[in-house]
Parts: sequence; C-alpha cells; structure tokens
Amino acid sequence: MKPVVLVTGANGEIGRTLLQRLHTDGRYRVVTVDLTPLPEKYRSFCLETYAGNIMDRYLLDQIAAHHEIEVVVHLAALLSTRGERDPALAHQVNVEGTLHLLRMAQNQSERLGRAVRFLFPSSIAVYGFSSLEEKARAGRVREDDHNVPITMYGCNKLYCEHLGRYFTLYFRQMGALSSAARLDFRSIRYPGLISAETVPTGGTSDFGPEMLHAAAQRQPYECFVRPDAKIPFMAMPDAVTSLVHLLEADRAKLTQTVYNVSGFSVSAQQIADRVRKAFPGAEITFEPDAARSRIVDSWPEDVDDSRARADWGWKPAYEVDRAFDEYLVPQIRKRYAQGHA
Repeated sequence: MKPVVLVTGANGEIGRTLLQRLHTDGRYRVVTVDLTPLPEKYRSFCLETYAGNIMDRYLLDQIAAHHEIEVVVHLAALLSTRGERDPALAHQVNVEGTLHLLRMAQNQSERLGRAVRFLFPSSIAVYGFSSLEEKARAGRVREDDHNVPITMYGCNKLYCEHLGRYFTLYFRQMGALSSAARLDFRSIRYPGLISAETVPTGGTSDFGPEMLHAAAQRQPYECFVRPDAKIPFMAMPDAVTSLVHLLEADRAKLTQTVYNVSGFSVSAQQIADRVRKAFPGAEITFEPDAARSRIVDSWPEDVDDSRARADWGWKPAYEVDRAFDEYLVPQIRKRYAQGHA
C-alpha cells in the first residue's frame, strides 16, 4: 500500500498547495490535522482529516495508532508577528507542539523498525543582523552563519532545527534503546513566501503578498516596511516543490539536516513597482512600523542555497519575472475577478 503522510497545519498557506500536489503525484495516502476543519475540496484529497490541536498528545497518539505513518510534514506554527505579541504561546505551539510530533514520529520509527521521515519548514527568521551595514556586508548567507534571531518565532525555529538533528543523530544515545531506529529529520529554511491561492496570515514578510492582494481588490495598501527593505522571496509552487524534493531525496546524499532555499531577492519598492505595473492605479504608500521593520531588517538580503542544489538538486522554477508575470499576477487577478475574498 502507499505510505501514509501526516500533514499538520494542512489548512494553511503551504498546506493547501501541498495537499493538491500530493494528490496529483499520487504516491502517498494523506492524513491531516489542523485547528480548523478542511474545506470539502481538500478533504477529498485525504484518507482522513482531523480537527484538533498539536498540543493534544492524546490526539496525536490516536492518529498514530490508527495509521502507519511513515512521513510527517509539520507545517503548523504560530507566525512571527503574532509570536511577538504572545511569545509564551508561540513557544508553546512552535516548540512544545513540535516536540510532541517528534516524540510521536520517533515512537513510530521504533515500532516500524525504520526511520520515519520528518519534514520541518523553518525560516530565514533564524538569522539575525544587528545593523543594515552588517546585513549588506554579509550578502548571501549560509546555513551556519548569523544564527542569532531577534524574534521568538526565529528562536523557536532554530531550536526545533537542533531538536530534529538531535532526534536523528543522538536520541537516547546513552540508553538501553540507543540502537533503536531513529527518525529522519529534514528541514528547509524558507524565505518570504508569496501565494496566489491563499491570503497572507500574519507573517512579517507578508508585505509582498499583501501588496498584490490589495491591488487586485482595488484597496489601498500601507506598507509597514521602508521601500529599500530587502529580503529573499519564493513563489508558493516552488516552496512546495522544494519540500517534496527534499522529502524524496536519498538520505545518503544529504550532508546536513537543514537547508536554505530561495527564489529571488527583491526590495519592497521593487515589489511595489511590479504591482503598479500589473494593476495601474494601485494605491501603495509606505508607513514603516518600527518594530516590524526592525525584524525585516534583521533578516538577510539573500541566502546561499548551494548546499541544497548540490545535495538534492534544488533549483527554483520561478525567478522574479516568471513569478510575477506567469504565476502571481494572472492567478491573483483571476481569483478576485471570480469574487473570492
């Protein structure tokens, strides 16, 4: 039978696109868990759906008891902006919730006698620069440099990367079960993600997609960062493709547990120029918010994803022109022409 993949946070921006991709590929049976029930369209892609909280260890154990889970894709998280407003809740969801899933996946690995693959989307929020000058000097940042995040979300993601590496390489290294099968943790550090399918949901990098969605609805948009604020971005189809490619990669060829990926690096002004060209009359102003701007300024202008390219053949399909001209603008225009909110 096809292996079962458990997708947490399946009702989110990445989750819905991933469900469509897994359904099209047809290699897995999909089980999902999310705080909110999946719309009927996406339920049809799944073997089973659960509405519940990843903090509920009993729920996770019940899911594991009913399904022989061989892959976990852990998308559920509290994003950066909300995480700054409630750091304790962010830690609870992002760290303790992840630990519950790692424990469940480890138990499954021991039960099956082989490694359950655990895919963990991380973020450029794990990086941190103290000044724009330091950020400019750094250029394209490698995975093991500048890991000094200034947000709770970034701290959570960085710690969970270390947890995953521990579970993969060292779990119970001094115990009687030290020879038991360990899980296979693989993590991608995403840049800002831009989707034509879903509305932004509170990430600090959302000034890019928010501009597009507002312009398509003929609504004015007040950008919360400076025009020169610059970070890497990726179109959502590439985000899902990278996740699937890392999932399918040969473990023997992977030289690390965490990989950068990127699509293109642009400033807020460059995004605004493209949005105005696509949607003449778009009202975009810049009213930087001090706290959110400081967070964006702490993230790199670009990341070095050469290790992902070398180890598992990563290459984005959407550079900046194609991302806007062939994916974002036409799909977002179509979305609102059809009356979607």
